[in-house]
Amino acid sequence: MKYWREKTRSIIWTLIVGGIIGWLAGLIIGRDVPGGIIGNIVAGIIGSWLGTLILGEWGPMVAGFAIVPAILGAIVVVLILSAILRGTRRV
Repeated sequence: MKYWREKTRSIIWTLIVGGIIGWLAGLIIGRDVPGGIIGNIVAGIIGSWLGTLILGEWGPMVAGFAIVPAILGAIVVVLILSAILRGTRRV
């Protein structure tokens, strides 16, 4: 039972921190993340993975996320999502 509680807490923290990272990325570049809070979470988690993959794990860590590479990766993801979805809206 203790294992599942810890696993659930870990997943909740991942979602919260991922959402905050995605939200910060949107604020930094001045564009809204498409999809609202779900978009923030997705951009934050995918951006964190991408940033950590490219830049490595350095800087402060929160809930398993290296914050600096995570935010930089999330910025890239938000820019790509914004460009793709903006292109589909024009059609």
